[in-house]
Amino acid sequence: MDYMLIVKNINKTYKGQVSHQALKNISFNVEEGEFTAIMGPSGSGKTTLLNIISTIDRPDSGDILIRGEDPHHLKRAKLAQFRRKQLGFVFQDFNLLDTLTIGENIMLPLTLENERPSIMEEKLQAIAERLGIESLLNKRTFEVSGGQRQRAAIARAVIHKPALILADEPTGNLDSKASKDVMETMQHLNENDNVTTLMVTHDPVAASYCRRVIFIKDGTLFNEIHRGANRQVFYEEILNVLSMLGGNANDLSSVRL
Repeated sequence: MDYMLIVKNINKTYKGQVSHQALKNISFNVEEGEFTAIMGPSGSGKTTLLNIISTIDRPDSGDILIRGEDPHHLKRAKLAQFRRKQLGFVFQDFNLLDTLTIGENIMLPLTLENERPSIMEEKLQAIAERLGIESLLNKRTFEVSGGQRQRAAIARAVIHKPALILADEPTGNLDSKASKDVMETMQHLNENDNVTTLMVTHDPVAASYCRRVIFIKDGTLFNEIHRGANRQVFYEEILNVLSMLGGNANDLSSVRL
């Protein structure tokens, strides 16, 4: 069994006037080629967990292994290189640079690696075709829709073929049609290119595109469920677990698929 990501006994406490233990002894694995969502009420620790996996934050104890390597043990320069090569990021607010065209934004990871221009162009055309955004490459970020921007952000995240894509609420700023387009894009990359993806979301519709959903509550693992053949059934199961979890009303969306 090849695990792309191993999360082992992770603990994280934020010290302050009132200490808050954000994560308590969390362990789970993600196989190569898996598409997994992490869900939980606001304040459950899901963003902290993603930040630790993405090396933005450090755990107090426990191990994170990505392709067998613990990035938290790397020196700063090596860590920066590890993040550039092994990880791809998709954020809620797209994080595209307005000064660059969509195409230049997508090629950014290759630019940072000093890839040859001809190879960059080749890879750009291939991924743009894959995601149906060839016509956007010369446009600026403000000339395209939110859904198109997020697809460009996904293209940027995968163009250098990282080990793991980390997505933080990728549909958080999108309407339901754009959300559907973005989730279908991510599902397509996962199924056809075996892109291993871990996504934090509060949206049960987005989560229903994944193969597995891990639920966390108060910093601990609460439950996990796997998708069968039927996405509608999986969506209903996700809603059931979320209602058991509690949390506030806006953590639950009542949209039909």
